[in-house]
Amino acid sequence: MANLRFQALNAVLSRTIPEVKTPSSKISEFFGVNVFDKKKMKEFLSKEAYQSIINSIELGTSVNREVSEQIAAAMKAWAMTKGATHYTHWFQPLTGTTAEKHDSFFEPTADGSAIEKFSGDALVQQEPDASSFPNGGIRNTFEARGYTAWDPSSPAFIMESNTGKTLCIPTVFVSYTGEALDYKAPLLKALSALDKAAVDVCHYFDKSVEKVNASLGIEQEYFLVDLALYNARPDLLLTGRTLFGHMSAKGQQLEDHYFGTIPERVYAYMLDFETEALKLGIPLKTRHNEVAPSQFECAPIYEEINLAIDHNQLLMDVMEKVARRHNFKVLLHEKPYAGVNGSGKHNNWSLITNTGKNLLAPGKTPKNNLMFLAFFVNTVKAVHEHADLLRASIASVNNDHRLGANEAPPAIISIFLGSQLNDVLDEVESARISKKVKEDNSLWLGIPKIPQILLDNTDRNRTSPFAFTGNKFEFRAVGSSANSSAPMTVLNTIMADQLVKFKTEVDKLIKKGEKKDIAILTVIKKYIKESKSIRFEGNGYSEEWEKEAASRGLSNFKTTPKALDAYVSEKTLNLFEKLNVFNHRESEARHEILLESFYKKLQIEARVIGEIVNSVIIPSAVEYQSKLVQNVQGLQAIGLDKATYKAQLELITKIATHVNFIKSNVDSMVAARKKANAIDDLRDRSIAYDETVKTFFEPIRYHVDKLEQVVDDGQWPLPKFRELLFIK
Repeated sequence: MANLRFQALNAVLSRTIPEVKTPSSKISEFFGVNVFDKKKMKEFLSKEAYQSIINSIELGTSVNREVSEQIAAAMKAWAMTKGATHYTHWFQPLTGTTAEKHDSFFEPTADGSAIEKFSGDALVQQEPDASSFPNGGIRNTFEARGYTAWDPSSPAFIMESNTGKTLCIPTVFVSYTGEALDYKAPLLKALSALDKAAVDVCHYFDKSVEKVNASLGIEQEYFLVDLALYNARPDLLLTGRTLFGHMSAKGQQLEDHYFGTIPERVYAYMLDFETEALKLGIPLKTRHNEVAPSQFECAPIYEEINLAIDHNQLLMDVMEKVARRHNFKVLLHEKPYAGVNGSGKHNNWSLITNTGKNLLAPGKTPKNNLMFLAFFVNTVKAVHEHADLLRASIASVNNDHRLGANEAPPAIISIFLGSQLNDVLDEVESARISKKVKEDNSLWLGIPKIPQILLDNTDRNRTSPFAFTGNKFEFRAVGSSANSSAPMTVLNTIMADQLVKFKTEVDKLIKKGEKKDIAILTVIKKYIKESKSIRFEGNGYSEEWEKEAASRGLSNFKTTPKALDAYVSEKTLNLFEKLNVFNHRESEARHEILLESFYKKLQIEARVIGEIVNSVIIPSAVEYQSKLVQNVQGLQAIGLDKATYKAQLELITKIATHVNFIKSNVDSMVAARKKANAIDDLRDRSIAYDETVKTFFEPIRYHVDKLEQVVDDGQWPLPKFRELLFIK
């Protein structure tokens, strides 16, 4: 009987490409059909209720209970016209995935019949069992109560499946005592703080600005592998990455996959999941082959940041569900295959006023350029002041495999601006400010001319974790499986804090008698000088940069446990509490949850390594070795000279050497794991897993991969990289 690998290969070869039909040839005709958006609200709501929810979305005002009853009734009526029978509060717990508990609209009545009902109370608040979600010590395990609360700023939507439709209501998730147990609640608080701080600074330049929204575009990278091959790899199935596997003779070295022709089967899948995403209002714009074989990318148009993150979480779910229809598995792990590029989730961030101005886009006049410089330099300063916290926000066991590799930014946080903007900042720093200039002429003040079309004048640096790319900053270090709320909560918090400090310093100078523009430029010049060490234009992969970064005082946390310390430093605790994003308890809980996730994922990988080695790899190698021994014995029996079967003897010895090394190191790894498990302190346990248990992974892998090269291909049990990466 063929092993599981060959059964999987036969299944792949028999695949047919399913026909994909879109609702219309025009995307505009079905975009957002499953979303309770403003157009549908206007249709189903009274004018009063409609205006109330619009005010809530745009101004952050609360929706009263009476209006919430109307909104709930309208949502139910709309959802039932779409065929929905159930509703759920859709939230983002600290597991990294989304969560939902479905309830029926059905409700029995006193006379034994039934009605379809959905109340305002059910819309606004639910009480799911919170006992099994990560909480970091915020609540006792025997306390099940937790609350989900409606987020009106993110529209409700219909999630379709082959067996039914459900009305999904985006919500926050908090404990019984009010602490955040999710990603959304702190993000909303950070955005509120940023909005206030940014509007205050905007008023130096434009009094008509009433609101500033953070804008985000998320590029999502991913791998595809046939479902049968995936199921034949226990490591992929249980950890999301291949723990073993010799690199294919052909990988990405010819650079022939990037932007190449999309394979027909993959194209059908892309068309299918894009259609489902577009129906949910996710504005996908771009699709293409990425650098590594079987790696791809999709990207939406920019949206308000809270909605962009909700859409990205929803997109990952849709991609996974649709993949099964096409007998694919989506791999969102940051490094599913050693030796080829991993996957990121590039977060393109900017600030947009209610008047439509991008605050990170230079203008045509000196006044607009001064406004641009204020927000641009404050961003650089914020990252400089809180680089360690920004690094902590993207730290995970998955991302540790990717950061610093040949396609991802290093673990050292730095900012790439491009030579042109670097020159501009240097010129501003050295410019003399004339205090004798007349008021009507005071807008020049030595500010250099900044070209409008920076997009064409600023190169990209793939080795930079945080780069300016024309009219936005691109945070490239975010991992492909991550919830972008974590890094975006940090980025918007540190930006809010920095803008508050900026205004305080400017106002102090104005109070002393300085003209406003002179005061603004004086503080900008000061910040340019103070944050110079975070700016780097060179090769982030080089050893020289590591040495230079150390001399500049920049941190280099290569793995997660120590990087996470920034979450609970006194500086961070005070920052989050001051801006009402996290209280101390919530910050410490986040730290504990992240540490626990880190060591548990390594614990699972260690267990999978042991299981595969003992029950799959070694038996296959020994079986092949036994055949070689029988061959040698047969050759000896007919009286052939030893030199005749020298190669077989060398193979037998080589297999024995590899098997002995693998077995002894797996045993040592198990002992190290047991020792680490006995450590009570979470940080110490995580460090023990990182610095002791994990150190066995690569040596074991090396010897398993050597066996893959010598064991008969017909007997090797695991699908090989050439099959995983190149069979479409």
